[in-house]
Amino acid sequence: MRNYKCKSVGIIGSGIQGVCTGLQLIKKGIPVTIFDRHDPLSSEFIAASYGNAGHFSPYAVLQFNRPDVIYDLPKMLLSSNGPLALKWNYIPKMFNWFLHYFKHCNQKSMMHTAKYMHQILSLSNDAYGEIFQEIDTKGLVEKKGIIYVWTNKNLKSRNLEIKVRKELGIEQKLLTQQEVLDLEPNLQPVFDAGVIYESAMHARDPHGILKKIFKLFLNGGGKFIQSNVKNLKQININETAIRTEKEEYKFEKTVIASGAFSKSLTDQLGENIPLDTERGYHVHFKDKDHLISRPVIFLDRGFGMTPMNKGLRAVGTVELGGLKNPPSKKRIDYVIRCAKELLPELDHHEDEWLGFRPTLPDFLPILGPSLKNKNIIYAFGHQHLGWTLGAITGKIISGIVLEEKTNLDLAPYSSKRFY
Repeated sequence: MRNYKCKSVGIIGSGIQGVCTGLQLIKKGIPVTIFDRHDPLSSEFIAASYGNAGHFSPYAVLQFNRPDVIYDLPKMLLSSNGPLALKWNYIPKMFNWFLHYFKHCNQKSMMHTAKYMHQILSLSNDAYGEIFQEIDTKGLVEKKGIIYVWTNKNLKSRNLEIKVRKELGIEQKLLTQQEVLDLEPNLQPVFDAGVIYESAMHARDPHGILKKIFKLFLNGGGKFIQSNVKNLKQININETAIRTEKEEYKFEKTVIASGAFSKSLTDQLGENIPLDTERGYHVHFKDKDHLISRPVIFLDRGFGMTPMNKGLRAVGTVELGGLKNPPSKKRIDYVIRCAKELLPELDHHEDEWLGFRPTLPDFLPILGPSLKNKNIIYAFGHQHLGWTLGAITGKIISGIVLEEKTNLDLAPYSSKRFY
């Protein structure tokens, strides 16, 4: 067995992927420095690791590269009252992404994605469990399951989801409308049935959890530099260089964990990876978190609600529009309207937020070395599941950095698949 120890690692990105990776490396005695323009400990930190739905979703193996979704795309895009929206000025920039997406939107690719999402999702809760043993999660994490509800309008899609999860051995409990209402009596019965994933957890304060993990990293000897990374390169086989706005830093290896912002760096490295952005929104209804006991997702609407310490967080929609377009008031209004459809007693809202999900057209993350720069490791593209996969990504990437053996098949997560 090879006895290899990396001399130093730089990590670009202080979201849940970067922080968990840094923590795992520090535990193995490797000097680590994390770079980000935002400080995770700041109250002004509003990245995806702050604004997400807060779900730990080990069951979420099926993504949008499904044949049934293709048929609904035109209807969803043309509807102002649907879960999918497109910033039309951004279409030319997504041309490469769409080419890959249509190539991967079929039965075979759907099952490939489901299989390899399941491989890492099935380990995700245990990976967090190891970290949670070291921090106080009281008032931050609850394990009450997550409920999905739907109407009878798209039963073919619902039956497909149930079938695939059953084949993969994922625990799921189907519910009638009344059984859903028995669990969540404040919901309006505008749905016909549902399912509960009882093994799922949710965060009552995602940012609070991130801060505690980040402090664990710092207390273990990790370093943080708050600065915007402008350039990245591999100098030789044993050295990489990270240049910020002020200075250049050298490490043996570098990890890119910048979520939707990773593409500017991979483009610099000469790798045209089809990473793009799903824009998601949230609002809070203050003091209304008591209305439901656990997250509830309405599949027909593409939106969900999570009880959090800050209030009831309503989240959702997929908007394709890149990083620079302004927030869409129509998308915020849609989320509010959906929330009030399920819980009519909701009144005024606050904290309108737009976040960016890093999405690849086959809906698998990229976990592994750059093809052209072996000392630069990729850890991005987790789409809706960045929060769920943070801890297990940290374990996987730390193993890749240290060239450890693994029983996991990591080939499907390589960027090689797009060449």
